[in-house]
Amino acid sequence: MTPSVFIIDDDAGMRDSLVTLLRSQGIRCRAFAGGADFLRAMPQDETACVVTDLRMPEVDGSEVVRHISETRGAAWPILVITAHADVPLAVSLMKQGVVDFIEKPFDPQRLIESVRGCLSRLTQVGEHQRITAAAREKFDRLTPRESQVFDALIEGLSNKAIAQTLDISPRTVEVFRAKVMQKMQAESLSDLIKTGLLLRSEAG
Repeated sequence: MTPSVFIIDDDAGMRDSLVTLLRSQGIRCRAFAGGADFLRAMPQDETACVVTDLRMPEVDGSEVVRHISETRGAAWPILVITAHADVPLAVSLMKQGVVDFIEKPFDPQRLIESVRGCLSRLTQVGEHQRITAAAREKFDRLTPRESQVFDALIEGLSNKAIAQTLDISPRTVEVFRAKVMQKMQAESLSDLIKTGLLLRSEAG
């Protein structure tokens, strides 16, 4: 499912126009009447795009940006729209994870393109996370010995080298290798290696 866009603006007219604009493009969005309203109702979506104004009563946009940066990070890219832009503030917000800084009045197409860019990246991130989670689930089903064979294959060891390393026969390695391929649902050694490298990259 495509991530939602959360609009935060205390100006009801601007808020409604942004909702109308994005929904006219088939983009799912939900509006909040200010930073305080948003933080009280803080959605639990894994990924989302946030469009927030800066100057708002109670909780301003800078505080919203700080909170999202600390709790959601890159999974919630933020676009800031404001009529009171200045370079130091823009730089500060960019360092906190804001991906675009749009000055009012703005071209609606500029906002749409920026939002679509964020959603596209999030969709790719979500797909990557799904593939990684599926690979991890399969890997966790391997027995300790199968895991050893899997790791050895990812290291590029031959059956003979694996047999020597694990002190088992080459024939036993072949049996374990076949089980690993089956459990990991790998159609080829190349597929298995790609999955192994993916898991290692995620583990850091």
